[in-house]
Amino acid sequence: MSLLIVGSVALDTVEANKRKIKDALGGSAMYSSMSASYFADTAVVAVVGADFPYEYIRLLNRHKIDTSGLAVSSGKTFRWCGKYSCDLNQAKTINTQLNVFSDFTPVLSKEHKSSKYLFLANVDPDIQEKVLDSVKNPKFVALDTMNLWISKKIQKLKSVFKRIDLLLINEDEAKQLSKKNNIIQSAKKIMSMGPEILVIKRGEFGAMLFYKNNLFSIPSFPLEKVEDTTGAGDTFAGGFIGYLASCPKITFQELKKAMVYGSVMASFNVESFSLGKLSSLTLNDISKRFTAFKKITEF
Repeated sequence: MSLLIVGSVALDTVEANKRKIKDALGGSAMYSSMSASYFADTAVVAVVGADFPYEYIRLLNRHKIDTSGLAVSSGKTFRWCGKYSCDLNQAKTINTQLNVFSDFTPVLSKEHKSSKYLFLANVDPDIQEKVLDSVKNPKFVALDTMNLWISKKIQKLKSVFKRIDLLLINEDEAKQLSKKNNIIQSAKKIMSMGPEILVIKRGEFGAMLFYKNNLFSIPSFPLEKVEDTTGAGDTFAGGFIGYLASCPKITFQELKKAMVYGSVMASFNVESFSLGKLSSLTLNDISKRFTAFKKITEF
């Protein structure tokens, strides 16, 4: 297996742009694996409840995502309910029900343990560490986290940081983690904790890549209409790591391309609710938007 993704699967209820959808497919593992599947062989390890619609599993299988690690437990699937105001960068959480996700213990098969690329999506750092202990000699490890774990499990996070190659984090989380208000100072402080590569996601303002002494910054792809930004960061991460998993060698040039592919995939994601647009793309769609991105940013 080329890329293994460990994260959450959710049934989301989202209200945005005067529309509301219920029990839509969501969760960090879903957005990132769907995005990555356009670039690399992808497997997902997560847990769902007995109420999880089988049509969603069929959707993943149609994209040749290995769902053998998707455990089905008695009980209900993790649920999240959120509402966006006119600011689509930030959702107000109305309700969170962890359900079976509260007892999530990832079980990896022999094939999963031999994965060359590993993405530890946003879950408890104790779980991330257990997965790291299970996977044998991965070529590349990427990790995402959030403010909750920075607040409650900072020492465990720092321990895990020493074992990864890439950290993806948003700007507010980067400043919280580093205790610096300047984004460049934040990056230097975070990279001193272990990760050689750092990506700071900035929502509608794009993203920044830090690698050794190199810096690369991109805008987000300009869109006339944005429907729902749920999962945009996870989609970015999936596109970024999925592209890297397709590269024979990871260089600064390839990392820069990965940034653009991540942004391209996220731009498709926000054009619909849930995985509607993201799951119906063609490679030509992705290639055309990558070319358009290049045209509007080169000078």
